[in-house]
Amino acid sequence: MPPMLQFETLPPSFATLLQTLGPCFTAPTFRTFAVLVAGMIAQPGRHTVTGMLTAAGLAGVWHHAKAHWFFSRARWCADALGMAVLAVIVEQLLPADAAMLIAVDDTLFRRSGRKVYATGWWHDGAATSKRRDATGWGNRWVIAAVVLWLPFTDRPVALPVAFALCTKTGPTPQVLAGRLVTRIAAAYPHRQIDVVADAWYASAAGPAGATVGKTRQRAFPPGVTLTSRLRANACLNAIAQPIPGARGRPRRIGTRLGKPADLAATATFTPTTVRRYGRTDTIHIAQITRLWYGAYRSQAIRVILIRDPDSKTSTGYDLALVTTDLTSHPEHIVARYAARWSIEVMIEDAKQTTGVGQARNRTPTAVTRTVPFGLITQSLTVCWYTLHGHHPDLATQRRAAAPWYTTKTQPAYHDMIIKLRRTLITARFRADKPRKPTHDEILAVHPAWAEAAA
Repeated sequence: MPPMLQFETLPPSFATLLQTLGPCFTAPTFRTFAVLVAGMIAQPGRHTVTGMLTAAGLAGVWHHAKAHWFFSRARWCADALGMAVLAVIVEQLLPADAAMLIAVDDTLFRRSGRKVYATGWWHDGAATSKRRDATGWGNRWVIAAVVLWLPFTDRPVALPVAFALCTKTGPTPQVLAGRLVTRIAAAYPHRQIDVVADAWYASAAGPAGATVGKTRQRAFPPGVTLTSRLRANACLNAIAQPIPGARGRPRRIGTRLGKPADLAATATFTPTTVRRYGRTDTIHIAQITRLWYGAYRSQAIRVILIRDPDSKTSTGYDLALVTTDLTSHPEHIVARYAARWSIEVMIEDAKQTTGVGQARNRTPTAVTRTVPFGLITQSLTVCWYTLHGHHPDLATQRRAAAPWYTTKTQPAYHDMIIKLRRTLITARFRADKPRKPTHDEILAVHPAWAEAAA
């Protein structure tokens, strides 16, 4: 890495953003944190711990053990750091009266070696195999991200703020997801919180008595809603109606109604206009309030069946949603669930662009910190770009550099991190720096500027 990437100072806008996280660290540890965050952003190659140190221009200046010490032994908490980032997001990017939308998902960060902490064979949703039970060896993480609509894009963006590492002997992903949501809800008790997740978490908000084993520890805070995809084999019942004069305990469930396909056969669908996936669609929606006794016992839930106008499905619906939100309009529920896709995009960007999961740590403390550190770096990048880095001409410049993107009108995360990388490079040569750049450093600017877009 050229010597011009030694970060003697950071850009004031980015330094100010990092300074809000200072209370999470001691003074020496915060300096290491700031350098490693800048190094992870500036590194276009492998994002190992020493790769971050090299990109920060400190290879040979700091001993590499100092960077490893930050992850394995320094005094800081990834959970507290995530909540501090959440506070920045809520203050700077989320309207004061808006509900907070949280997307929850889990993903596998592949690792090699049997001495790496908490590794195992886990389901890998990103595997290229056609087998439904495709697995991989690595660390499985449950992630909770705040979903936002930024002013320069018509698609939602997910910013990760809470994380939990799965272990074979520990709590299940549903339990961990509930704990992450509870942590966020405790920090903002007066704000409405809505959660969206895929079908794996469809019953995560159900009572403990509706499941067995370690999943009985699952719990969602009161007032927090969950919207997910309804399983095709879910057995639904009508809400029990009290029988006047009948003795004994009232019935807990009503008549068995069958599976979602059975509901679709008798449901009344209404044409509705919905804004989702960056476009406006007209779809047919049917909503039914029922019981899903196997997951929620006697708690009423709402089933929303979605069918495209030109659908030829044999089940009578294209998508079935289940939600504990009994009051919102159905088109809002559909748009809310569609926003869940932003966490899938975020995970892809984290692995392919930010480089999360590429560090080769093995010890328990280091493993439980390195992935959250990378995901927090990604959230900070989006925050900085939204507050300080966006320019309307960015998409035009991108199309000029890559003319095959003929329809690109909005920045992607890749554009955001490139902008911040180049800002970090520019800060090395500010006019107010006490030392003028050398001839070799000036010549190094051009390849480093081009490499920043790698």
